[in-house]
Amino acid sequence: MASFRNSVFEYIRNQYKVKPEYLWVRFPDYAVFRHEDNRKWFAVLMNIPYEKIDSGKSGRADILNVKLDDLLLRDLLIREKGYYSGYHMSRGSWISVVLDGTVPFDSAARLIDVSFAVTASGKKKQEMRQPKEWLIPSNPKYYDIIHAFDETDTIDWKQGRGIRKDDTVFLYVGSPVSAVLYQCRVLETDIPYHFRTDGLTITSLMKIKLQKRFQPEQFPFECLKTEFGIFAVRGPRGVPNSLSAALNDKKQETEQPES
Repeated sequence: MASFRNSVFEYIRNQYKVKPEYLWVRFPDYAVFRHEDNRKWFAVLMNIPYEKIDSGKSGRADILNVKLDDLLLRDLLIREKGYYSGYHMSRGSWISVVLDGTVPFDSAARLIDVSFAVTASGKKKQEMRQPKEWLIPSNPKYYDIIHAFDETDTIDWKQGRGIRKDDTVFLYVGSPVSAVLYQCRVLETDIPYHFRTDGLTITSLMKIKLQKRFQPEQFPFECLKTEFGIFAVRGPRGVPNSLSAALNDKKQETEQPES
């Protein structure tokens, strides 16, 4: 159906600001959509004889080729009406979706989103990922973190690799405290800064806002080690699910009043 085909063009244009490319003289209706940075395809629109994908069908069909990284999902989908193994693509990861109304457009759009994410560059995947929780060290030797939030709820902090805006950071304060004391939200990243001293180099900062405080006895290093398998906090690291659940347990947190 032309309306479904046009809806795909419109969706990709509005959602990803990508225009179709027509690469084959023999097939002027074949439209390819790809990422600007790595040039990988994430969607291909074709108009083909229906019997090419289904011997029981006749006429022509508009199909949408998209790439999946979940082989189980792929295998489940191609058992359903309107979904087929990728036509003229790698059948191990691509599927063809018939655009004749058999598959609701919303379902096709979700698969475009999946394909876009799967084929994105590492940098773009990092930009697209959901907010993440981090456990990061703070050394009282270099910065008075104990009193950092006495008069303000927002401070600049050394940016850890991979940390992005809207991520959550839990500040682990080193010896003599040796415990998690603060939960903060990242407001801004990549703030230029140049500092170097013995044992410490800073090239960029992030702005973080205090959300919650913890008492030193709630999450001391011994607790992190014995209950959550964290034997060192030397740099930014993801927060294990078990520790995340404990840190976000309302019964164990001291709420930070809104400013």
